[in-house]
Amino acid sequence: MTFPNTKDKHLYDPFFSPDDYIKYIRENNLLPDFKIPKGVLFVYSKKLQDKIIGSNEVEKIDLFKGDFFILKDSGIGVLNIGIGAPAIVTAMEELIALGTSKFFSIGTAGGLQKSLKLADIIVCDKAIRDEGVSHHYLEPSKYIETSENLTNIFCNELDKQGLEFKKGSTWTIDAPYRETVQELKEYQAEGVMTVDMEASALASVAKLRKVEFATAFVVSDLLGELVWNPQFKIPAVLENLQKIAESAIKILSK
Repeated sequence: MTFPNTKDKHLYDPFFSPDDYIKYIRENNLLPDFKIPKGVLFVYSKKLQDKIIGSNEVEKIDLFKGDFFILKDSGIGVLNIGIGAPAIVTAMEELIALGTSKFFSIGTAGGLQKSLKLADIIVCDKAIRDEGVSHHYLEPSKYIETSENLTNIFCNELDKQGLEFKKGSTWTIDAPYRETVQELKEYQAEGVMTVDMEASALASVAKLRKVEFATAFVVSDLLGELVWNPQFKIPAVLENLQKIAESAIKILSK
């Protein structure tokens, strides 16, 4: 048996497309009247969302089940639709169909390497495809790269801001309670920096649809010693999330 069950599924045409869905909501007057953002930032934390909204004048758009805002000064969209690849990929597809061409994702991640510390900033350059969504979009492969251009621009912006960061790969998995010690050891030996739930799926959609996507994480829990050390609520995690979100908004607006 292959995965997906239909071999080479990524080569076949779908029943309907994101363009079909956008046409449907337009024809039924379900699409709000707003200027489509050229860039959208995905966030997964209500506290980070509130920090961004608190420091910007925003317009709330009733388009997704999550919270979607347009920052009035920059015109950049900010979407918080919850964690996990399927929901955020669906929203990404619809935004691409509307005309958005640049995407950035900011979230927390587990640190796999022993050298990592809590609140470290990690810029992702490629992701292990251990979730289900990406395999419906692209041919099988272990890794998917983020957009080199957007990732490099973001790294340059972090340098300008004087923010320390590490650049490396992540392991994207749908099942956080099935991250096994055997896998962790294997990926740790390969030098994989973090574990997350969305990166490889978003990067795969971006590759297929020919848009730009980059992502960065703040380390919120440590797994390097093979013992889980969760510290999601420490102030430094939210502080660094806010800092890199501000940098992401800057580069998306250029």
